[in-house]
Amino acid sequence: MSTISDETLATPFATEEFRERLRDLPPSAKLVAKVLEDEAPLSQGQLADASLLPDRTVRYALNRLEDSGLVESRYSFTDARKQVYFLST
Repeated sequence: MSTISDETLATPFATEEFRERLRDLPPSAKLVAKVLEDEAPLSQGQLADASLLPDRTVRYALNRLEDSGLVESRYSFTDARKQVYFLST
């Protein structure tokens, strides 16, 4: 029987480096990161719905998170026209 270490279960929020880079970002970016921690991967529209933030604010938050290296994106498997976002590990 294999066991799973605490490190395997740790989210990026658990690391001090992640939290330090997130600390200086605006509240909207922190909220988007928290939503992604619980529900990733999500599209920009799904993030706007889940966070109750306007699309423009979500776009700004994602740009800030990507510039900080905290969020990555890829094309959606279900709709190649859309990108989905997830926390960097």
